[in-house]
Amino acid sequence: MNNASYVIALYIRLSIEDNKVDSLSIENQKIALHQYVDAMQDIKNIEVLEFVDNGYSGTNFERPEVIRLLDMVQAGKINCIIVKDFTRFGRNRISVGYFLDKVFPLYGVRFIALNDGFDSGKLNGDTGGLGVMFQYFQAEVYSWDLSVKYKSAKQVKFRRGEYQSKICPYGYRKGADGRMEPDGEAAANVRLIFELAQSGLSKKKIAKALFERGIPTPAEYKAAHGFTGHDISRSRGIWHESTVTHILEDERYTGTYIMGKREVTEVGGHRVRMKDESQWVKIPDHHPTIIDRELFEEVQAKLRRVPAPRKNVHTYPLKHKVFCGCCLHALSRTSNKNHAYLCRHTQVDESAPCHGLRISETELERIVYELALGQVQAAPDSVPAAAPDSPEGKIADFQEQKRCLYEQFVRGEISIEDYREHKAVLDGELDRLRQTLAVIRAQASQSQAEQDRGLLPQKVREAGRLTVELAGMLIDRVYVFPDGRVEPNWKVGVLST
Repeated sequence: MNNASYVIALYIRLSIEDNKVDSLSIENQKIALHQYVDAMQDIKNIEVLEFVDNGYSGTNFERPEVIRLLDMVQAGKINCIIVKDFTRFGRNRISVGYFLDKVFPLYGVRFIALNDGFDSGKLNGDTGGLGVMFQYFQAEVYSWDLSVKYKSAKQVKFRRGEYQSKICPYGYRKGADGRMEPDGEAAANVRLIFELAQSGLSKKKIAKALFERGIPTPAEYKAAHGFTGHDISRSRGIWHESTVTHILEDERYTGTYIMGKREVTEVGGHRVRMKDESQWVKIPDHHPTIIDRELFEEVQAKLRRVPAPRKNVHTYPLKHKVFCGCCLHALSRTSNKNHAYLCRHTQVDESAPCHGLRISETELERIVYELALGQVQAAPDSVPAAAPDSPEGKIADFQEQKRCLYEQFVRGEISIEDYREHKAVLDGELDRLRQTLAVIRAQASQSQAEQDRGLLPQKVREAGRLTVELAGMLIDRVYVFPDGRVEPNWKVGVLST
């Protein structure tokens, strides 16, 4: 960046709700902001930077590009910020007011909000006071109202059946008109699953029957028809009870379309949560049926079970660590009194080498403990390194000096130039001290880890058995083979292999 340049930052934000309003689109915001910059004839040698947060709410400042922008402001690399209106920068008027009143004047940054007619460069050091806050409040209310209207319109389209998922449930495909229609072979498989459930077969026996008939799993079927969104490398035609359950409980097979089951937990993120069923939108007779309503309800009645009270969760040493050495799937732990690990993945495939693989939990823990005992080596005595003087106190001193310096600037006792010069010196010292502190902490952590490894043989011997603590320290995974072999994967750097 050329130091002589006048750097203008164009900040553009688009939330999920804003995306439906053409005037707020990213492209339209860019056009408006660049047109304004082109008209700034009184400034020479302009350098324009764009900062775009696409799909982020303005209710907080946890946005990638606004964070990058504020970091550059703090580094003194921005002269001017231009936004389309106040709410593009943020929808929290307290936080926005803080930046307008405190932060931007401190770093000499001019702030312009086009649609609100605000330009801090024309206020002669004033921040606009109540007039600006009233303007911002108007913009915030308008933005909130727009969001509510968008959500209401979306709900209306939901109820009309105008929204459809791009991916159809197993048994359906997209027709020529873009709507769902039964997919011959897969639809016949769905009917078979419901008929088997109606006849009284358990979900486990249904999964076995589907495998024995050579019916591809839903993922395999979709992969064979061009959909590559699933990893089927380990499927081998084996159906699972969970897959059968998902199909039997899916009301869409009765012609009822269901929308709004999940909601995004935060704008700009990908995490979702399930909404209460009372909030779902159900549209009957939306598409052709595969299963009639009477059969569906009959199967649901057979599936209903009174949920058992949740027992105390028991933590055991090899939880989530035991895998089949053949098919590489996690082994299941039985829930009866004599706990054992078994391979459920191949329980319907009698030809699989790991079919019927089972090992007692007590026996497995004994084997793993003995292997660990054979691996540990006597560690040499370690002498803790002398701790150097901590720089934490000096860091606190420099932070206090920065605070006093800022107060001097606010009281008008020093100029902005002097403030920036002294602040740069203090920031340099703080950076150096923080780096030193980071190195000291890393060395201390390494020293502690070495001491822990030195005590490990003693811990293993004293335990006398495999405990939750030892398993957490030593073991990444344990592979069990049909011939009785047990091969632990030790955690890197803890035990030798």
